[in-house]
Amino acid sequence: MNFRYASIIAALAFMGPTAAAYAADAAAGETLFKQKCAVCHKIGEGAKNFVGPELNGIIGRVAGAGSAGYSYSDGLKASGITWDSDKLHAWLTNPKALVPGTKMIFAGLPKEEDRDNVVAFLSQFDADGKKK
Repeated sequence: MNFRYASIIAALAFMGPTAAAYAADAAAGETLFKQKCAVCHKIGEGAKNFVGPELNGIIGRVAGAGSAGYSYSDGLKASGITWDSDKLHAWLTNPKALVPGTKMIFAGLPKEEDRDNVVAFLSQFDADGKKK
């Protein structure tokens, strides 16, 4: 491994999971979203609540709020979470561990790289479903 790549890897490790999310592959995250998440969630212009809430503008949104008309679980509403990349990463690891009482039945994504990629994909959308 040459010095340049070693320096980049060391810098990302030093900055933690938030920085890693920015280095993640949003296109790979889109593929994973379509495979694992789109069965219940929608995102992008014109997205509506489905089995789960639409996810436009999820970064900065208070958990259990923000998607008008969706009936969130009491556990999620009481969680006190404001979604950022670290909280989404934890959620995608194991939703029931992060928020006991959630009605989300998804078991989680076991690979950190997959979680980073999905967070990078979700982070692209503002509250109107437009890519930033």
